[in-house]
Amino acid sequence: MNTAIINSDSYEKHDTGNGHPEQPKRVVAIKKRLKKRSDLIWKKPDNVPEDILAMTHSKEYIKNLKNSFPQKGLKFLDGDTVISPDSKKAVFDAAGSTIRAIDGIENKEFKNAFCLARPPGHHAEKDKAMGFCCISNAGVATNYLIKKYKYKKIACVDFDVHWGNGNYDVMRHNKNSLYISTHQFPFYPGGGTEEDKGDFNNSLNIPLPAGTNSEQYFNAFDRVLERLVEYKPDFLLFSAGFDAHKDDPLAQFQLSSKDFYDITKRTLAATNKFTKGKVVSILEGGYDLNALSESANEHVNALVDFN
Repeated sequence: MNTAIINSDSYEKHDTGNGHPEQPKRVVAIKKRLKKRSDLIWKKPDNVPEDILAMTHSKEYIKNLKNSFPQKGLKFLDGDTVISPDSKKAVFDAAGSTIRAIDGIENKEFKNAFCLARPPGHHAEKDKAMGFCCISNAGVATNYLIKKYKYKKIACVDFDVHWGNGNYDVMRHNKNSLYISTHQFPFYPGGGTEEDKGDFNNSLNIPLPAGTNSEQYFNAFDRVLERLVEYKPDFLLFSAGFDAHKDDPLAQFQLSSKDFYDITKRTLAATNKFTKGKVVSILEGGYDLNALSESANEHVNALVDFN
């Protein structure tokens, strides 16, 4: 079975304004590179069930979010989270991409999936949009796996260079999930220390200093793999941010594009016997367009190689 790419034209219509780093060109650059391949299946998102949204975020927050999209122009939900008239469909399609990915895997349409989606989600907390994010897409995926398919042990590996405070916030109370993050520290959004362990010792944070290179990163990443083997997940999620790349303008890690193949491959190798290859990856950050598209392609290469 092949790897699926879940994508919607709505992502290219989510306007964040001139000069904003989380721009439509991000998904366009990745899409252009992936469309050159013949080994991928392309699918569109499904709707997110309301009960799954309510498990992930507060009902009040979702109600306010739905009513916040402007009729014209741009609106700031916080200092850097911008929405526009066409953003509503993109926001809910991004969350819905995880629904389509999970259903496709469970129905044996494809082996694994990469959600080529925006806006990203890992900074969106239970009651708050922030850091370019409105909905925790990985949180939606986790709750859907639990509610519909009765999974008991879902691991989310977040290799975005920023700590996924939103993912942590919506998963920390969930005894059926394990959230793991490698990230630059101290850095935006704050937090993400080794003391942030979740309510059920269900979070592992690995904060690393600015300037971390490939060798240093993979030495630390061994802790991720050890925890995954110990946990034995039955489904794997990636919060796949590519802003740890050395060319990224918003952070100071020194990884190469090829490193994202190795991150993915090592994670799959450690978990495959537990997950049976059931993996959904969700795009998070990455703001240098060439580095982003190269790195995402390397990530997809690893997903394809494990089919």
